[in-house]
Amino acid sequence: MNYSHTTTADQLKLTFSGDLIGENNGAELVELVNDAINSGKKYCLIDISDVRYINSSGIGVLITILTKFRNKGGELFLIKPSEHVKKLLIITKLQAIFNIVDTEQEALDKIN
Repeated sequence: MNYSHTTTADQLKLTFSGDLIGENNGAELVELVNDAINSGKKYCLIDISDVRYINSSGIGVLITILTKFRNKGGELFLIKPSEHVKKLLIITKLQAIFNIVDTEQEALDKIN
């Protein structure tokens, strides 16, 4: 999996592509999230439109990020999951705990 990140005053935006399998980048992502939260970021926007596949470790990484932001009074938004990823979130009933939006603007509208 490849990822990039950008920040604003109160947001961390992550863009993932490839396969989110967690083992390779999981610890690195959690450290990045911890640093963002410690520097005052309250919201995490994750663009997963280019993610082809997620396994249980990848789901664990997403849940860890979600928990860290919510524990600090923040929120996480998953932006534009592919049909395959949407089905996985529905099957696992995780669509009930994640804020899933179609566009970054939709996430920003919910923040404001």
